[in-house]
Amino acid sequence: MGPTLARMLVRTAALVGDGRRVFAASRFSSGDTEHSLRDVGIETVRCDLLDRDAVARLPEAPNVIFMAGQKFGTADAPAVTWAMNTVVPAICADRYRAARVVAFSTGNVYPLTPARGDGARESDPVGPVGEYATSALGRERVFEFYAARHRTRVAIVRLNYAIDLRYGVLADIALRVRGNQGVPLAMGHVNVIWQGDANRIAIECLPHAAVPPFVVNVTGVETLAVRDIAERFGRRFDVRPRYIGEERADALLSNTQRMQTTFGAPEVALDTMVDWVAAWIEGGQPMLNKPTHFEERTGRF
Repeated sequence: MGPTLARMLVRTAALVGDGRRVFAASRFSSGDTEHSLRDVGIETVRCDLLDRDAVARLPEAPNVIFMAGQKFGTADAPAVTWAMNTVVPAICADRYRAARVVAFSTGNVYPLTPARGDGARESDPVGPVGEYATSALGRERVFEFYAARHRTRVAIVRLNYAIDLRYGVLADIALRVRGNQGVPLAMGHVNVIWQGDANRIAIECLPHAAVPPFVVNVTGVETLAVRDIAERFGRRFDVRPRYIGEERADALLSNTQRMQTTFGAPEVALDTMVDWVAAWIEGGQPMLNKPTHFEERTGRF
């Protein structure tokens, strides 16, 4: 999401026209990504966020959107995940203690909730399952600590399943249906949101950064049945979907009432997302080939 969010910011900065600058800090393992950002006016800075001295040299900024973290690979290298999800936030929160910070988190900090319910609310008790989710809660606690000790203004975005054409739950299901592979049903219900909508809401969180942190669930407003999504793609591809397992009574779901009241509902509807993803796949366009593992119920990533 980082590159698309940065592009949204630089377009907005051009419209405002007051000379504000947009920086993107990353290790930039892909030179193509760095070059594409520079081509649209984003100033890139190569930085290992675990290096405190390197972070200290990053440019001053009154507004920070913190998106660093690790999820996949946690089962094989949990120590790295904990370092990325708790040590890096501490280094960056200390460096930018005077800034407004929007920190990305995840709906995985919640326990599973009834599929027929309203989803987890921001005021509900957290209950992370697995080391990734627990370390993600640790990231939140680090930012809460800096808000309490240094009065750093923070907004925490608990994101569930942002999608684009190359990646996400819809792409995962579509590829399985089109490839005549079984669609897993154990996590039988999901929330999804178009990545552009999620980026827009994250940026709009900046004025809401506060002490204590402002926390908001960011995801689609509908609870979607995985089986129904698969059937939609089956009709589009003229394929009868195959399934693995049965739906359970609970799932990882978030309530979006606070998001809708504060920022409005997402603009891109499910039908549109399904059409876009299906057309992208039918056209043989490139995919990121990074499954979301949305079906995971035990927290192993």
